[in-house]
Amino acid sequence: MDIGERLKEARQEKDISLESLQDITKIQKRYLEAIEAGNFEKLPGNFYARAFIKEYALVVGLDPEELLEEFKTQIPAPDETENTQYTRFSRTQKEKEKNHSIFSFIPTIIVVILVIGIIVSMVYFLNKKPDSNSPVDEESNIDKNEFYVTDPDEKESKEEPKEDTEKESNEKDTNEDAQSDDSNTTLELVEEGTGNHPESIFKLSKPEDEVKIVVESGSKTWLEIQGTNGERLFYDSLTEETSPHELDVTGEEEVFFNIGYAADFTITINGTELEYPIDPTDVVTQKIRVKIGNEE
Repeated sequence: MDIGERLKEARQEKDISLESLQDITKIQKRYLEAIEAGNFEKLPGNFYARAFIKEYALVVGLDPEELLEEFKTQIPAPDETENTQYTRFSRTQKEKEKNHSIFSFIPTIIVVILVIGIIVSMVYFLNKKPDSNSPVDEESNIDKNEFYVTDPDEKESKEEPKEDTEKESNEKDTNEDAQSDDSNTTLELVEEGTGNHPESIFKLSKPEDEVKIVVESGSKTWLEIQGTNGERLFYDSLTEETSPHELDVTGEEEVFFNIGYAADFTITINGTELEYPIDPTDVVTQKIRVKIGNEE
């Protein structure tokens, strides 16, 4: 078996068509067919042959490095010019990943600073001594041996505010319960996808201050997650060993999921699991778009 047959066999086991593979990898179908047939001369260059094979392998659940090492005699080696381009490309990718990892810590640092500030404020107010000018409880200065005659009218006038206080407390509790009910997060299906490559749309209403997504796979599943402006938040294979994977998408207006094998893959947003509108055992490759916003 050559490398093309190995890739084709893995694709068919995943029940992924060439059209779906083209949508996921963005590699033209004719190049995918050339790879499966072993016609590498039809590809744009030797560098692209290795790059395309890696993308193909990721989607069908194979390890790209092991595959290239096993079939290294079948794959044309890139010339000196292509090696230079590849080195520059790898260096640029590493710099981008480094910058991204640095900026990803900024929200965490801000949250830690805020938490420390809240704790310090609480300690300060709890330990603050009463002001010497504060009014003194008059009852504490009453001699225990002294007796006073209480006017009945005065007693009634003092008890009336107590009823008002209880009424205000009940109203406050009612308002707090209503606000608590209104703060619940809901995940609503807006549009069910159709065709061979369905794209379904959900709406996340009344989100909390933070929006966190947890993705989990029971096998090796290729996954792409994009933010509001099409920026890739995740682009790799997710395995059972690397699951669950959490993403903080606070501030994003929408999140797009491109799932290679949905039958063994779950998405949870703020503790609510997303239910596929289309049976993932019937259509394994699915696209999900979640729009994030408050209801008016």
